Amino acid sequence: MKMKFKAAVGIALLSLSSAFAFASADNYPARNVRLIVPFGAGGGTDAVARALAKYAEPHLGQPIAIMNRTGGAGGVGMTAGANSRPDGYTITMVTRELASLPKMGLMQADSEDFKMVRLVNLDPAIVTVRADSQYTTMAEIIDEAKKNPGRIQFASTAKPNFYILAIEQNQNVTFNQIPFNGASEATTAVMGGHVAFTITGPGEVKAQLDSGQLKPLAVLAENRLSSMPDVPTMKELGYDVVSGTWRGIAVPSRTPDAIVDKLEDAFAKAVKEEGFVSFMEKGNFFIEDKSSESFTQFIAEDTQSLNTIIEKM
Repeated sequence: MKMKFKAAVGIALLSLSSAFAFASADNYPARNVRLIVPFGAGGGTDAVARALAKYAEPHLGQPIAIMNRTGGAGGVGMTAGANSRPDGYTITMVTRELASLPKMGLMQADSEDFKMVRLVNLDPAIVTVRADSQYTTMAEIIDEAKKNPGRIQFASTAKPNFYILAIEQNQNVTFNQIPFNGASEATTAVMGGHVAFTITGPGEVKAQLDSGQLKPLAVLAENRLSSMPDVPTMKELGYDVVSGTWRGIAVPSRTPDAIVDKLEDAFAKAVKEEGFVSFMEKGNFFIEDKSSESFTQFIAEDTQSLNTIIEKM
């Protein structure tokens, strides 16, 4: 009799929990939503997140507050997002580090701890140096690295940095990676002459390129960028290296599908807003719009490609 009573109570609680989840999803969102950004203010991830939040708010019907949770090359913020309550009120901007850090034991959560909502951005990487740098071509940096392994200091926006690892493995060279908390700090270090070069997204250094403080040497893309037609690709220069980063929105894995659908609808509409498109174009960021299902598959494929680099480390 006691066992039957416990079973009945368990079923009742489960039913109540399910009913509450559906009711919550029905009323969602009833208050502000918090968006965790795993990198510091002023960088590309922060800029894209703030613009996206601005244009998603009217479609979601509630304000979206940005919370920069930095550390661990993005791992601290993304882990916090994965472990947050699965009620849709804490969402996370996830980045390519979600596909790499868990495989190296550098992040407690992984993509299985999230439900993907929407991929919004995919940027190629660009190599930049200070305007008056002694290095005027990519070949000069590579040649110096071959002559003096580990001597040239590289400002790493995250460590490990898969941009520089791809170059190191392709050319069998070694750089002295100096870790910084995102692109904003890394570019500041380059402009200050504290390190030789960095690799970021084009949008993260647009202002510094426009002002003449930084000089581009190469893009890690298949083709030249329409916004920077004079900058050669690494492939053109004889280095078979293509790399970049991506950004999207995700929620904890136990978030009800009804809430995920509402969020996906809001962000899908935000990405198409004229203001957001204009912001991305002017900022040299590149829109890549993928659904929840396509985003999930995209991450699985990118994780596999990064595993190839990790295995060679």
